[in-house]
Amino acid sequence: MIRTAALALLLTSAALPAMAQVPASQAQTPLPAPTSLPRPLPPIPAPQDRDYPGVIAIRADLTDLDHKVIRVRQTIPVSAGHLVLQYPKFIPGNHADTGPIQLVSGVTVTGNGQRIEWLRDTVDPHAFHLDIPAGVGEIEVAFEWLTQPDNAVWRVVMTQEIVNLQWEKALLYPAGYNHDRIMFSPSVVLPTGWNYGVALDTVSREGDVATFAPISLEHLADSPMFAGKYYRRIDIDPGGRSPVHLNLVGDTAASINASPEWIDKYESLVDQADRLFGARHYDRYEFLLGLSSKLGGIGLEHHRSSENTAAPSYFSSATPDYGTRNLLPHEYVHSWNGKFRRPSDEYVQNLNVPTQNSLMWVYEGQTEYWGDVLTPRSGLGTVEEAVINLAEVAAFYENQPGRAWRALQDTNNHNLLGYRTTNPWPSWMRGTGDYYREALLIWLDADTLIREQTNERKSLDDFAKAFFGVEDGVWEARPYTFEDVVAHLNAVHPHDWTTFLRSRLDAVGPEARAPLEGLARAGWRLTYVDTLTPVEKRMQSGWATDFQYSLGFNLNSANRITGVLWGGPAFQQGLGAGWDLVAVGDRTASAEVLRDAITAAKGASEPIVLVVKRGDEFRTLSFDYHGGLRYPRLERIEGARDRLADIFAPRRR
Repeated sequence: MIRTAALALLLTSAALPAMAQVPASQAQTPLPAPTSLPRPLPPIPAPQDRDYPGVIAIRADLTDLDHKVIRVRQTIPVSAGHLVLQYPKFIPGNHADTGPIQLVSGVTVTGNGQRIEWLRDTVDPHAFHLDIPAGVGEIEVAFEWLTQPDNAVWRVVMTQEIVNLQWEKALLYPAGYNHDRIMFSPSVVLPTGWNYGVALDTVSREGDVATFAPISLEHLADSPMFAGKYYRRIDIDPGGRSPVHLNLVGDTAASINASPEWIDKYESLVDQADRLFGARHYDRYEFLLGLSSKLGGIGLEHHRSSENTAAPSYFSSATPDYGTRNLLPHEYVHSWNGKFRRPSDEYVQNLNVPTQNSLMWVYEGQTEYWGDVLTPRSGLGTVEEAVINLAEVAAFYENQPGRAWRALQDTNNHNLLGYRTTNPWPSWMRGTGDYYREALLIWLDADTLIREQTNERKSLDDFAKAFFGVEDGVWEARPYTFEDVVAHLNAVHPHDWTTFLRSRLDAVGPEARAPLEGLARAGWRLTYVDTLTPVEKRMQSGWATDFQYSLGFNLNSANRITGVLWGGPAFQQGLGAGWDLVAVGDRTASAEVLRDAITAAKGASEPIVLVVKRGDEFRTLSFDYHGGLRYPRLERIEGARDRLADIFAPRRR
């Protein structure tokens, strides 16, 4: 390190010769230090249920598109003495300590025109200690959020056409107060001519400066903005009891051109959610949808809005991606599940109190279920597509080996282990997706059980209305526990729901199986086929390079072997990361050649021979596999009631 630093100094001196003329006495003069702050530093005050005195003004300047820098200025009422300012650490919706303090720079504090030095907490780097001098009644805080030029680590939030302002990443707030007791007065400076969507009340717009009504820190952090050069706002609940809008920003004017047919589908989504839940827990709801190939992808829930992205061609494509059509229903459901009804261990006092995630299988799992249900009910997808999607989910978990050591319940903690970090063996490690999609299967199981045992008189829809559809118009959070979930299920249909849920959530070990009972009760079974329909090929978009359920791996476009299934045939042959497929038998490798070889080996006795390469090493592998290509499909059980058709059918009232 010393040699590197010395070399850097020499290079700098050579590149900037004028610097060598600076007198040593000046060059070595240190910056003023906050010497009045005691060592060790005082503890960070715990949040208390009391009002912070005064209102904090905050202005975010979004105009530096070239450098992708958001500049923030805050005016904070203060009194003399020790003050700790905190940068949000535990970001709602991320369920983890993801606040990007690494991207906060230029932190400068002044009072009465004089600089006040700060000292970062040595235990929690999200906290800044200050000593406020006597006579200072407010401080000015300025800093930059250095947003990212690409999606390598953090997602892109600024392009030449769109800015995604997330307030929780662009503010500091005083420690010692609950976040619902700290008031902010927000404003933004927009690029010239831009407009925006946000779930804040605009009180004035003067040129490119928009000012909003005061709001609590809790709700400000939950009210992101999509601002854009190309912007369109669409009323998707005309005459409704509370406004609901679809706010579109895009890379081009053409990308935000949603047809009347598309608008009808989103109006239907609002109607179907009303019929499902029966109550609304917002004074307004703003869907924020970025049609962009430049903005980082996102689907993030908020109480009165949601952040979503799609391809620029989304509205013009004949068959846009099903996952994108499914996105807004999922995020909309979160207004009820996760925001209004909130797991008690995520109902924290401020944005720096650690979150706990023991009920993610409800927060995300049941939201995933209702999102998948509302997609066909609203017409954003078809029943055929919903069934194909469910087949993919069921097959993934039927073949997942990680349940041998890790229960679904433990995956609720996965974001706390490192927010959506990659893992070379995801099928063994398990992860975040499991408390979405495996939990979805549990809720399908519960829904079909209720339907079967009540002779179709009741369903999980009744639970949704009783659990989420109360206190119409209230948008303050109502926490819940595991026991609350069980009690409401029992109110719909008496059953041993504790055992039902715990046996599925805690299933672990070599004999543990995926919760697929709901499929059979719905009148369907999981099978595997070697030929797909055109709709299945579109839905299972990677089918041509997917050999997960045959040889236990995928191929990418460069013939790199990826996604090796733990314990599968490729794993048993010693394959892992970094291997390329070179040849299949005596033919040059390609996905098509490999499909042909697997098909030819079905019912035969000759092995499938693959030549693989990693670096300078070659291997010839022999797979004694004769099961053919295997792609998941759900097929009807003859004579059984089709409860999936019942579940996916739109509600008339």
